[in-house]
Amino acid sequence: MRTLLIKNADAVITVDEHDRVLKNANILIENNVIADIGEGPFEADETIDAKGCFVYPGLVNTHHHLYQTFTRNLEAVQKLELFDWLRALYEIWRGIDEECVHFSSLVGMGELLKYGCTTCMDHHYVFPANSEGFLARQFEAAEKLGMRMYSTRGSMSRGKSDGGLPPDDLVQNVDTILRESRRLVEAFHDPSPYSMRNVGLAPCSPFSVTTDLLRESAVLARALGVRLHTHLGETKDETAFCLETLGKRPLAYMEDCGWLGSDVWYAHGIHFNDEELSLLAATQTGVAHCPVSNMKLASGVCRVTDMLRLGVPLGLAVDGSASNDCSNLLAEIRAAYLLHRLTYSENAPTGYDVLKIATRGGAKLLGRNDIGSLEKGKAADLFMIDVRGVDSAGATLDPKNYLGTVGYYRPAKCVVVNGRVVSRDGVLSGIDEGSVAERANGLVKELLARA
Repeated sequence: MRTLLIKNADAVITVDEHDRVLKNANILIENNVIADIGEGPFEADETIDAKGCFVYPGLVNTHHHLYQTFTRNLEAVQKLELFDWLRALYEIWRGIDEECVHFSSLVGMGELLKYGCTTCMDHHYVFPANSEGFLARQFEAAEKLGMRMYSTRGSMSRGKSDGGLPPDDLVQNVDTILRESRRLVEAFHDPSPYSMRNVGLAPCSPFSVTTDLLRESAVLARALGVRLHTHLGETKDETAFCLETLGKRPLAYMEDCGWLGSDVWYAHGIHFNDEELSLLAATQTGVAHCPVSNMKLASGVCRVTDMLRLGVPLGLAVDGSASNDCSNLLAEIRAAYLLHRLTYSENAPTGYDVLKIATRGGAKLLGRNDIGSLEKGKAADLFMIDVRGVDSAGATLDPKNYLGTVGYYRPAKCVVVNGRVVSRDGVLSGIDEGSVAERANGLVKELLARA
């Protein structure tokens, strides 16, 4: 049995149901599980001194498009809103191949890991010809990095010729999508406790898929015992499209397609009205909050305060790198805190509320009760930040709220996933970062040249 001891932490922010913060605490890890937590004394094969550090549960990202890592910071799309932004970028994304998917995953997940995110959820929905190996290359990247991975098989079945946004060569027919969805679930989904690999089904959005695909995906997902995910409530243009094309608001349409329940979560969820928020709460249908992406694309502000009050399940997400320009969930916590302070003033969530959304909340959206907090019996996913520097002086009295109010802008001192150290002092353990960055930059140039 392999054991690891995190010793002498100034504070362990457990994010458990009692919101405990343990001072001068130790965490004993046996294999991939937290065996004990508290004063000790404990002994282990390896010891990491956490003196001067705060220790937090690993962050859980609940919505991403890793392939977009290769189209960030492009001047041509900086001022576009969602529909025009998608139309422009589809002309580039139609050129992605397996190597692009693999290296963009290494880059995006590598950045997430450095900044304390231990579980990555990805929504990949762009499948040009010869794309059957895309999700396999994502899981290969996650394994190299040592990251917990939740990949969803996205899809698009409504192309331009049918009134949708994507080019016709990027859409697939329903039979192909369902066949590939089943194959990937059977190949990669592991529902066991402490699993490192999960798969869900994720048709892209109401304006890029057909009604039959939504309905049949819901039936298939429930038959296979996996979860459902899509974009919804993101923009006013989406609402207008659904009213004009489908005759209903987006959520009413999704309800008709069988997309409500505790096994469903939506990305963004900005433009829900009061009645719709109550329906989400009553059915425990979740929302992945993407504050930075929502701001960059001028989509609006998610009603997080109302969702928390009603009990709508909430997670935090960076969204795709093309609409965020980074994969840093630690930065997303402070962005969310400040955005909602500006919007809701004294009714805004606290910094600790946002941390809970980014940990326990994300775990709930993904259907995981073994991650999201630091407790005996939970998966050993955590990160440490060093608060001894001048940038933290005078700011360490409230470890629970620190990440939201003060923010932390350096890579974590140490990141542990599944009981193994995967990043130390900002250096990833599983890959040669220089070689990966060099190859990734070359692939970006090739992708843009093909567009």
